[in-house]
Amino acid sequence: MHIMKGMLQRGLILGISALALVVVNTAVADEGTLARGGKLYDKWFKVIKAPKPTDTHRPWPKANTKKKGNATHRCKSCHGWDYMGKDGAYASGSYKTGIPGVRKFDGGDPAGVVAVMKDKTHGYSGKMADADMTAIAMFVTKGQVDMDKFIDRKSKKASGNVSKGKDYFNTLCVNCHGADGKLPKDMPPLGKLSNKNPWEVMHKILNGQPGEGMPGLRALPLQVTADVNAYLQTLPKD
Repeated sequence: MHIMKGMLQRGLILGISALALVVVNTAVADEGTLARGGKLYDKWFKVIKAPKPTDTHRPWPKANTKKKGNATHRCKSCHGWDYMGKDGAYASGSYKTGIPGVRKFDGGDPAGVVAVMKDKTHGYSGKMADADMTAIAMFVTKGQVDMDKFIDRKSKKASGNVSKGKDYFNTLCVNCHGADGKLPKDMPPLGKLSNKNPWEVMHKILNGQPGEGMPGLRALPLQVTADVNAYLQTLPKD
């Protein structure tokens, strides 16, 4: 009886694992899925309306005492807005962790990324649906952007056509952010954000803002996002 019960349990586990693999294998890297994955990478618990984590994520290094709580559960907090982790913008500053980025997964197998998210280090099994983890995996493997092609790492200067960026901004973004980029009032001016952290701004232009109605521009040519980012750096910082 115990043997039969064990066989049934193992069969159920294998069936669930196989179903999860089917979800990954049948997922399509359409722009909507990639944008959702980008927002989940940003702040997954906000996107799926899960309770905000109150503990510090298990793999967060004890050497970093500047961040704790829910901030440590965001993919971007370890792996960076530029997806380069310790080798990118997070080589220093309050998000310095010594953790690698996710650039090595670009072009890889989404199922492998899902497996990493479910391992003992990350521990995301049960915290979000398989479809959500698949969306993150699709973003990581199919939706990353090599930001060094659009942002000078040393000066933080965004490359792009400022004139075109102005036109895009004033037709796509102005209604929510205002002509000077100072809306909504509960966030810093876009001119300040884009000059301080152009990688974060580029990520959000492409994918949207978690929990908000902000549209992502991912379905448009990538140069549109680069042009908007370049224009934002000309807006008032205060």
